[in-house]
Amino acid sequence: MHAKVIITCAVTGNITTREQCPHLPVTPQEIAEAALLAAEEGAAIAHIHVRDPATGAPSMEIDHYREVVERIRARRPELIINLTTGPGGRYVPGDEEPAVAGPGTTLIRPELRVAHIPILKPDICTLDLNTMNSGKQVVINTPANVTKMARIIRAAGVMPEIELFDSGDVHLARDLIAAGELDGPGLFSFVLGVRYGFDASPETLLYARNMLPAGATWTGFGVGRASFPMVAQSWLLGGHVRVGLEDNIHMAKGVLAPSNAALVRRAREILAGLGAEPATPAEARAHLKLD
Repeated sequence: MHAKVIITCAVTGNITTREQCPHLPVTPQEIAEAALLAAEEGAAIAHIHVRDPATGAPSMEIDHYREVVERIRARRPELIINLTTGPGGRYVPGDEEPAVAGPGTTLIRPELRVAHIPILKPDICTLDLNTMNSGKQVVINTPANVTKMARIIRAAGVMPEIELFDSGDVHLARDLIAAGELDGPGLFSFVLGVRYGFDASPETLLYARNMLPAGATWTGFGVGRASFPMVAQSWLLGGHVRVGLEDNIHMAKGVLAPSNAALVRRAREILAGLGAEPATPAEARAHLKLD
């Protein structure tokens, strides 16, 4: 356990909708402001997806990413920016011919999924290793494709945060480190509570943590009602924490979160009760050796 814990705030994601949570940030200005307010409550890292400002739908538009990054850097340059590379990996088999992509498919070339990384050079970007069922869709991240993405991320001088959804993802990560495609011991996040992935339980998190390379830095976070319990559990097992409207829209059962900042504040309060305090962005940078 660390005396200082790194809090990541995942401010919008690409699944939560305004219909589910009217406080969800959608425009680049709203997303940047949500990240900055979360930082005031103790977040050291802002995990960023972007949306179409007109529709609220998930977007991969580089100009939206650029506006968010520039707004954050102009006001709080020390805040660690973590841009997603997750979009572009979903496949929906066609009803008549499963080999033909059906409506809802977003699967694109891996190079396009990381196109914004060399341009904007965030501090961190995610690299998802999961190939799994996700609702009625399938997320596809083949070893060949994640290798291509990892090489582009490395060439950009950006630290990858490896997102792990099940135990096979950890084995793939270790193989990529052994092959020299990823630097060890690595920065990892365990995504807990997604259906058909890691269960959000202490046993699962302990098992997953013990599979990582020695010396790895990691975060465990839960989705939905598992969010706050996993804040405590991750820290107790030696990890860092993540909250945000991407993962959970409730403060309590039936009580919508008014903001990302409120979720970070609740996480900070939970950690304070356990004897931990949030790392500042400068402390997190030093721990991750970002500078």
